[in-house]
Amino acid sequence: MTLRLTARGRLAVLYTAVVLGAGAVLTALTYVLVQRSLENQWIVIKTDPSMVPTPVPVNSQAISSIAEQVRSQTLSEMLTQSAIALAIVTVLAAVLGWVIAGRILKPIRAVAATAQRLSAEDLSERVPVTTPADELAALATTINAMLDRIQTGVTDRDRLLESHRMFVANAAHELRTPLTTMRTAIDVTFDGQPTADEMGTMVADLGAAIERSQRTLDGLLALARSQTGPSKRLPVNLASLVADAVTGIRALAAARNIKLHTDLRNAPTAGEPALLERMAVNLIDNSLRHNHTDGHITVKTGAAEAQVYLQVANTGQPIPPNDVEDLFNPFVRGDVSGARDGGVGLGLSIVRAIVTAHDGHISGSARPAGGLVITVSLPIDHSGEQR
Repeated sequence: MTLRLTARGRLAVLYTAVVLGAGAVLTALTYVLVQRSLENQWIVIKTDPSMVPTPVPVNSQAISSIAEQVRSQTLSEMLTQSAIALAIVTVLAAVLGWVIAGRILKPIRAVAATAQRLSAEDLSERVPVTTPADELAALATTINAMLDRIQTGVTDRDRLLESHRMFVANAAHELRTPLTTMRTAIDVTFDGQPTADEMGTMVADLGAAIERSQRTLDGLLALARSQTGPSKRLPVNLASLVADAVTGIRALAAARNIKLHTDLRNAPTAGEPALLERMAVNLIDNSLRHNHTDGHITVKTGAAEAQVYLQVANTGQPIPPNDVEDLFNPFVRGDVSGARDGGVGLGLSIVRAIVTAHDGHISGSARPAGGLVITVSLPIDHSGEQR
């Protein structure tokens, strides 16, 4: 059976081995140095006459033998004491090594314990950062930053999946409703012997349902195309595109007695003209659709610093400020009671997709008296100023 030491045990053994090795080397060097020192030292032998009743003749050979015995005894005693001291120091080193290894590995154990408690459902816990700011503190900081990125990624993934589920559910509902209308119209009409008027009503209902389905499909295709981004970027003046869009709805605005104000200043940018034109048309059409009789629409374009802007403000039903951001999501409609024709709730989501694809920013705010103010900012492009 193989004995596997923990990291703490291996560090303690390493500390002990280092102390033992250093002590052994120190003892050996001390032994050699003392031995050489004794070889060059005079040894004085002092005798007590009272202890020696009969004088003993002493010669040089006897003196040398006695001196050698003294040196050997001194070295042996020094070696024995050094071994005892080394053994005591080694035991102390083992104990201190175990304690120090534990303190050093404590932050790593905290990292491991935190990692074991983490799960895909709970990534909120973080590794404690110790002081001073050493390598272990840097490791804890790095792991916490990694957990932040993972948590952000998981949150964004869950939000994206939920958004996709809602989109699919809403799209299915929007496409199923006209089909249900058509099926009901057919079943009711042919339940008995339909008259010419009933057939005419059924045809009208079928035509309205088909038109709604077509608008929904067109909106979904436009949204998908907008999210793929521009296939090419050409210099374009946003003011010219907006002017064309305003011309297209001026007659409808006049029919509803809605005043249309424009302030179209030079706004050079770059992008795909078809998508940018769709953006302008959707914004202005939305401002007309969700308006009331005798209302007004204000459309402005211009340039400020490194951005060009398009701002569309309209009157209409009051909108809670907290609901404005939701209007940019697919299949979310405002107060449809003020809309003259039923939209499918994709206009502003298409606008946001186009703006995002062109590296821009879109924001909206509710007007206190009712209606919205929507502002689009896009990067400026001076090469399109002459267009």
